[in-house]
Amino acid sequence: IEIMRGTLRTLVSRSACAYPLVRGSLRRKPSAIRALQPLLDVPGMISLGGGMPNAQTFPISSIELTLKDKNSPNPIKVKINENETKAALQYSASHGLPSLTAHLRALQTTVHGVSFSDNDLIVTNGSQDGLAKAFEMLLEPHVDTLLVETPTYSGSLAFLGPASINLQGVRTDEHGMIPADLRSVLDGWEAANPGRKKPRVLYTIPTGSNPSGGSLSEARKHEIYELAVLHDLIILEDDPYYYLDFGSGLSPSLLSIDERAQGSRVLRFDSFSKLLSAGIRVGFVTGPPELVSRIELHTQATMLHTSGVSQAVVSKMFDHWGGVQGFLSHTEDVTGFYRERRDAMVAAVKLHLGEMVEYVVPKAGMFLWMKLKGVEDSNYLIMEKAVEKKVLMVPGASFVPMNGETKPTSQYVRASYSTASAEEMNEACFRLKELLLSLHRGQQGK
Repeated sequence: IEIMRGTLRTLVSRSACAYPLVRGSLRRKPSAIRALQPLLDVPGMISLGGGMPNAQTFPISSIELTLKDKNSPNPIKVKINENETKAALQYSASHGLPSLTAHLRALQTTVHGVSFSDNDLIVTNGSQDGLAKAFEMLLEPHVDTLLVETPTYSGSLAFLGPASINLQGVRTDEHGMIPADLRSVLDGWEAANPGRKKPRVLYTIPTGSNPSGGSLSEARKHEIYELAVLHDLIILEDDPYYYLDFGSGLSPSLLSIDERAQGSRVLRFDSFSKLLSAGIRVGFVTGPPELVSRIELHTQATMLHTSGVSQAVVSKMFDHWGGVQGFLSHTEDVTGFYRERRDAMVAAVKLHLGEMVEYVVPKAGMFLWMKLKGVEDSNYLIMEKAVEKKVLMVPGASFVPMNGETKPTSQYVRASYSTASAEEMNEACFRLKELLLSLHRGQQGK
């Protein structure tokens, strides 16, 4: 038991790692009704327990998907049969439909070398849902500090700010989080922050980071993992762009490094939003069962489970593709698509913006992170003037981790190349150039 500033929490131990679960998470108990769910499949079981609606009243009998065929102009019809549809429409286990979790376990074993004798997995309502539950599970408001990249994902900041979680930024470059800066923060914590609890959780977006586009090298991943072991950190590996890697192959994940080390300190968040559909809202969390089980208890108490229909659709696509290898082939096609978009965006920036901006060509993901030379803060230019010119980008201040009410500033802007055509990217960069030229002329006239 650990007591700090009146906060009671338990360190749940496994292997060499202890999990700092907050009081609210520790107080979660299994739902009595949800606990009956696995027993429904026992042969001969008569259920008078759960309040499940009778499937005979559901107006949907089956679902048919129309899938694109990259080798033919003719679409492919794939049917979710009556029994599969019945299961998808009914209440189901909080950790996910068995048909889908079987595919996901095979995927994590194939790609990351995960053994599910030592790990577990849960399907979430997109990876953002899993992240929010993990933050709530590991971080006590006003007490704990989360180590985050600077810059970092604005969606996570939107949760962490109102949750009153202290944030400690760690500098990044085109290769992601800088291990030397992380080491400096951790080694000097007590001297720089007297009386403040040392961080126990690290949050990172290792591939094609949103917003910077930076990707951790394998060497840096090992350095960061070694620091996590030395300082007993839990790593939250948020990796929605993992398969959108424009290099020669997929980099070993922090989860795979943890698996080889048998460290049980990495909780990994995957998403189908960039690969299958954003609106389908299916993600999944993989990691130590002590942590995954707490996310499951949270799910039982809030949303019960991720949409069964969405899960069935994803599972059926895996079936159609023949499992993991077919899915990986699909991700290669998606990666090729975004590689072309990336190249078009870089070409447009070179043509129109030239020396007016600084950037590094992203090796993965969907974003170009540009520093606007001669601009102290991009917020007004991007949120006001660019919108007037009908160009949408996101000012860099939106991605700066801050504590308190101080409003951050940033010279940077995030440009996404995921949906605009090459012609639209060219036009957008031309309009931004005109805005920058006008701004510079105004500054010179002062």
